[in-house]
Amino acid sequence: MGRLFGTDGARGVANSELTCELAMKIGRAAAMVLSDEQRSRPRVLIGMDTRISSDMLEASIAAGLCSVGADVLTLGVLPTPAVAFLVQKYGYDAGIMISASHNPCEYNGIKIFKSDGYKLPDEIEEKIESIILDGTIVPDVKIGGEVGRIRTSDMPKFDYIEHLLETVDADFSGMRIALDCANGSASFTAPELFTDLGVDFEVLSAVPNGININRGCGSTYMEQLQRFVKANHFDVGFAFDGDADRLLAVDENGEIVDGDKIVAIAAASLKKRGLLKNNTAVVTVMSNLGFHEFCKKNDINVEVTTVGDRYVLENMLKNDYCIGGEQSGHVIFHDFATTGDGQLTAIQLLQVLKLSGKTLSELASEIEIFPQTMVNVRVSQIGKVRYAKDEEIKKAIASAEKELGDQGRVLVRVSGTEPLIRVMVEGKDEEMIQRLADEIAAVVRDRLI
Repeated sequence: MGRLFGTDGARGVANSELTCELAMKIGRAAAMVLSDEQRSRPRVLIGMDTRISSDMLEASIAAGLCSVGADVLTLGVLPTPAVAFLVQKYGYDAGIMISASHNPCEYNGIKIFKSDGYKLPDEIEEKIESIILDGTIVPDVKIGGEVGRIRTSDMPKFDYIEHLLETVDADFSGMRIALDCANGSASFTAPELFTDLGVDFEVLSAVPNGININRGCGSTYMEQLQRFVKANHFDVGFAFDGDADRLLAVDENGEIVDGDKIVAIAAASLKKRGLLKNNTAVVTVMSNLGFHEFCKKNDINVEVTTVGDRYVLENMLKNDYCIGGEQSGHVIFHDFATTGDGQLTAIQLLQVLKLSGKTLSELASEIEIFPQTMVNVRVSQIGKVRYAKDEEIKKAIASAEKELGDQGRVLVRVSGTEPLIRVMVEGKDEEMIQRLADEIAAVVRDRLI
């Protein structure tokens, strides 16, 4: 993990940790590192989510870019995957997304995409960090006619929606779905997308006011959608996060279908249609043991990476796989996208339902999920660094693993996006795994706060 960039960009409390000054410096450094040396004026596009600080940070980043001679196209509010798609389609040098994903409104973040639509690898992030923090390169600030320009366009949203529609080929008429847009980016695209698909839908949490993003809604708070789907007899419900790069679903009975189940269902469908490249799905160490059992029964190979959709994607690229994702709802359909895309995942799942003739509950019931509990312990930044070397925490983890034996597993990790140590325990005995998770969390809390 870098000094500014975590597993999903630079992130922090806006105007406190993630300041306007830092945003401007990131814009300048990104332009210097990512611009095409053959082009005299680098071109960068910027998208953002709906949180109140996004306008402020967009202005700061754009100013930084223009100050080193880059031309900027501001996209307004769009999902993160739209930025990844449009930077390729429009032939820009880089794309920047301003978002803190599923976090509350006081947070914000900066994600950067290369010209090919992929997130930055660690080595490029380190170059940007070194320019900002170490002054390894002094920005070549422009004057006069060399200063960059800023422009806007109404086309990006329509180009992105058109791209999504081209990924499916099915008649969706007669389907009834509910959408929870988290008062975020999906509020500006999902209603139009699903109108064009011809489905009967209702929308929840699609009236953003700058401070209600992810507040009691979206993929982080599923209860609202669960109740709504069940009470109103919808076929399926879809919940996005703030920047719409992840998706969780709700079946017709109001039960949550998480990323593990979505990847499993999609992989099995792709295999049946002869489209599962190299017969493999890619997931992270967080994925449930039940996912692995399902894939084994269906003769699907599984590759496992560290936590983070960027690492899932790296494995997919290296080995030419087409489906992968995280339990949290980041799902990558690499035949159509270079990053996780909640709306793309939703319509791909709808297509699977149509092709199978089954309900979502029927498809999801084929994956037996082992009980899993997660305890998040808030720690200091120093605590996050000290975690890996703390012997008492290691002893607590080893003791829990010994008690579980081959009936479960323990995973304790540092969050890449928040000041947390995440303690996950999985097994067949719910009371045991909760007790073990609490015991480990107590040691972490005692040692690192």
